Amino acid sequence: MTENTKSKENHTRSSKIIYKGIEFAHPSEEQCAKILDFYGIQWKYEPKTFPIEWDKDGNVTQSFRPDFYLPGQDLYIELTTMSQKLVTKKNRKVRKLKEIYPDINIKIFYQKDFKNLLLKYGLPRS
Repeated sequence: MTENTKSKENHTRSSKIIYKGIEFAHPSEEQCAKILDFYGIQWKYEPKTFPIEWDKDGNVTQSFRPDFYLPGQDLYIELTTMSQKLVTKKNRKVRKLKEIYPDINIKIFYQKDFKNLLLKYGLPRS
């Protein structure tokens, strides 16, 4: 289980966030899905997990699962509304993903970016 997965599980234990039958790990993910829907952008939630680290025997020891995939743009999106310490770890995972899978397009939306987007569209901030 990855650190990213653990933090999402802790959040979902206290409350479920469901939109279109999909259980999101964080309110910001639900809000992002609604924005994408509003603009008619096709999306998939956490559709793929990428191994990014292996032990000497070839067993996966760390993986990364971006929050969204936008098939029309061939783009993965990762939202991060976490503390700077956790953002640093997530940035490291994204760098590894880009090194191992150079053809994968991924964009991180940081807390300030996401809050600005919510403000621009008059949506409640999480």
